[in-house]
Amino acid sequence: MQTLSSQKIVPYLVRRYLRFNQAQPFISITALFAFLGVSIGVMVLIVAMALMHGFDREFERKLFIMNYPITMIGNGFERANAEILRDLELHFKHLKFSPFIYTQALSKVGEQVEGAMVFGVDFERESLVNPIFKKSLEEAQIAHKENFGEDYTPHIFDVIIGKTLQRQFNLQLHSNLLLIFTQFRPNAISLTPTMKRFHVASVFDSGLIAYDKGYLYTSLESLQTIKELPQGIYDGIHILSSNPQKDILELQKRYPQMRFVGWWQQNGNFFSALALEKRALFIVLMLIILVAALNIVSSLLMTVMNRRKEIALLITMGASTQEIKKTFLYLGNLIGISGIFVGGILAAVILVILANFPIISLPADVYGSDKLPLELSMIDLATILIGSFIIVFLSSYYPAKKATQIDPLQILRNE
Repeated sequence: MQTLSSQKIVPYLVRRYLRFNQAQPFISITALFAFLGVSIGVMVLIVAMALMHGFDREFERKLFIMNYPITMIGNGFERANAEILRDLELHFKHLKFSPFIYTQALSKVGEQVEGAMVFGVDFERESLVNPIFKKSLEEAQIAHKENFGEDYTPHIFDVIIGKTLQRQFNLQLHSNLLLIFTQFRPNAISLTPTMKRFHVASVFDSGLIAYDKGYLYTSLESLQTIKELPQGIYDGIHILSSNPQKDILELQKRYPQMRFVGWWQQNGNFFSALALEKRALFIVLMLIILVAALNIVSSLLMTVMNRRKEIALLITMGASTQEIKKTFLYLGNLIGISGIFVGGILAAVILVILANFPIISLPADVYGSDKLPLELSMIDLATILIGSFIIVFLSSYYPAKKATQIDPLQILRNE
């Protein structure tokens, strides 16, 4: 019988206390502000986390492409070579490999000079591990076919440059680019740097200015000639892996004489800074929900104080303290959870609008894209919802407990 009473009285009281209180309108207004505060807080937090995670993933994708998942380099005593490359392809068939030679140089056109990192690669192998390079090679094939009516065959001193360097030097396809290398050759009086004119075969666009300005790709043979390296000797091998954190351990175990560097190790400080910024933003925005929850506390406490006589009568008529506690718990949770639900819907609408309409445009030369990179992580969403639920529940618990501490005899005697 008491269970039936509980099932009836608690929903009735919740509906009653949710109605607009004409005698004490400030109580209802405070509850409305609490609802709006939770809704806005959840909405802002979800949108902000989607933006932060989107930027993180966008930078990660670009750095992943240009830095390669895993790079094998020598340890000073032994260098990567054709024999190791064959062994890699034999024992790690799920991975793709691209040997490279690199050196520093100055690129020069007229009076303009720019520093560069020059990579000598096998064009066919490099296109398998670097999608940016692959796209530029495909564009070179199309341009060569249109201009000369035949397939493009890489020449020894062809070079593929970045879009930023092309614009800076005003270079066109098939233009010449002078490279001044750090390899010096002795002459009768002094040492002179090695200089060579390269033929611009194509242009790549990574979306990051630093790479588009400073990275150049040419053939393995050209840098072997300039650095006077024997055939089959490399500075390192780029490795494409879908699970680099796992594969790097297996590679290190098989080739202890070589050194392996993952892309996440090359940019550890950058991603640590992004993660710290994301956590700080999450905490700051979660304070919005916490402030809104204080409105829930004040609204429920005012309701308890305003309904003391009614609560005392209910207790004297047989209502249990658990029923009174449930009433205010349900009341606070209903305000907070409905705010969370509405905030989630508003966030979804805003994300859809931002993703499909050019309301906010970014400078593409800075961020690599003119659209906002929106990508909401399920972990972030779950953290936001769980954190909001905990705050709402805790904000409802104290007023609910306070309602059970009312002394019916003292209240009815004074009233």
